[in-house]
Order: sequence, then structure tokens, then C-alpha cells
Amino acid sequence: MHRIVVLAVSEVVGYDLNIPPQVFRSARKDGRALYDVRICGIDNRPVRVSYGYEARFDHGPEVLAEADTVIIPGTRATGPRHQGTVSGKLADALALIPARARVMSICTGAFVLAAAGILDGRRATTHWAHAAEFRRLYPEVKLDEDVLFTDDGDVFTSAGLSAGVDLCLHVIRSDHGSAVANQAARYCVVPPWRDGGQSQFIERPLPTEEGSTAATRAWALERLSEPLDLDSLAKHARMSVRTFSRRFRAETGMSARAWLNQQRVLHARHLLETTNLPVDRVAAESGLGTAASLRQHLHASIGVAPLAYRRTFSST
Repeated sequence: MHRIVVLAVSEVVGYDLNIPPQVFRSARKDGRALYDVRICGIDNRPVRVSYGYEARFDHGPEVLAEADTVIIPGTRATGPRHQGTVSGKLADALALIPARARVMSICTGAFVLAAAGILDGRRATTHWAHAAEFRRLYPEVKLDEDVLFTDDGDVFTSAGLSAGVDLCLHVIRSDHGSAVANQAARYCVVPPWRDGGQSQFIERPLPTEEGSTAATRAWALERLSEPLDLDSLAKHARMSVRTFSRRFRAETGMSARAWLNQQRVLHARHLLETTNLPVDRVAAESGLGTAASLRQHLHASIGVAPLAYRRTFSST
């Protein structure tokens, strides 16, 4: 069983701390649990949790040496958050992580990974409200505060708070396919996939004179196999192209074209997992045109070819 260790760094954000055990323990296949999730601190003492309480864990930092995945939840620790440093005990705990293990952070947990040098030269994200401070402290990190999470192979980071749920579901989906991830999402009563990035949550004025693009997005999802373009989407929304484009990006954090491509790739992955349709038919049904186009989009999205993806995740 894949072992996940959550490393709580005082003062740990309580909400972030509880996301990994809840989501990963909800991932099951044929009634079998897929992840063993354990929580520890940097030593054996209780860990201070945000908003006024302490937590005591069943395991000490020695379990880090047995981890396949290590997750750092959000923290208010002064060193990583404001000085760009890690304490001696935190450095000792991080040194226990095996070289083969993948590493993840939720929200401001990215500050810990960055302070330890793990994110140097890598793409990462954190809560948008702390992006400026992060850039000041860690200029070597390729920070993208517009996304909900980043996947850099063996290093994953999420944006603020609930984006940790999105990241955990993404990892389950990558490990075991959409069916398992969707089942875990249903158990946790959360959406299996959220459109756009955290830019849609950044505090900024939004135009109020036009309506939402939500109805048009729902309309488009039912017609992914059809030739949809910006003009047809704007026409359905009864907006000018310029107004629709501005409103769409404000609501989703991405352009209409990027959103359409994302939805088509997701639909193609679903068809590859749940049907025996030929690859060219999957491409047509998802609106990606040809098998060659599907291969290009799927490789750009998750780095594998359609048939390889089907062999790994097919439930048929």
C-alpha cells in the first residue's frame, strides 16, 4: 500500500492538515484502501494548530523515512514564512524523506519546500494572498499564483486551503484513474474537478453589467464534439466577443479556448477509461478532431499516449 506521511509544521493550518487523510483514505478500489496515511510532527511533542488548540499524533518523525509521499500542509512557521529559513529540527525531519518519495505542499506549505531548496527552478504555487512575499523570499522558484495546483513530476504544490482537495484528487486520478478519484470526491461531497484556477478567487472588481457565462459553459459541455469557437460561445451568451472573453476569464481564470481544450481532454480521458471506442472515435467524440490531435493534446496534458493511458486506467 502506498504510504503517505503528512508532516505538520507548527503552527499548522488545521484545515489543510485534515485534507490529505480525509481525501486519500476515501480512495478505494474493489473495497480495498489504496493509501496508508499517517501524520507526524518534526519531533514527538504536540503541534500547535491555528486557531487555538494543539494536536498530538500517533507517530513521530521517524515515519518519514518510510514514506512514498510526504505532504506539508499550510503553516505559519516564522522561518519559512518570513525569513526564508528552516529550523534545525525541521531540517532534520526533512532529511529523513527518501530520495524516491514524491513531495507535496498545501497552501503555505510551499514556503517550507522553498526554504529547503526543494522548489528551486521548479514551477510551484501557493495561496494568492501570499504570492508577493513568496516571490520576495524565493526568487528561484517559478511561482504561478493563477493555478489551483502544479504537477512537476515528483513535486506537487497547491494553492490556498480548498485547493489542497483539488491536488489530492489530481494525485489519486494520476495514480488510479478518474473512476477512483470521482468516487473519492463523491464520498467527500466535493466536485471531482474544478474549472479554472485560483485567479478567479483573487480579490478584484468584476464587471456587473453582463450576465454569467455559466449557462454557456454548461451548453458547451453537452456539445464538445461540435465545432465550437469564440463567436458561437459569445452568441449563445448573447454578448459581444470582447465582453464574453473578459467575463469568461474573470469567472474561470482562463480563456474560452483554453477551457474548451481542457474539457475536451478530460472527456477524452473519460472515454478512454470507460469505453472501447477506437482512438480516432474518441478524438471525434471529444471534439479534438483526429487521433494525431488527441495524442498531441493528451501528451501535453499528462505526458502519455492514448493507448498507454487506456492500458493503465481502463475499467472496461
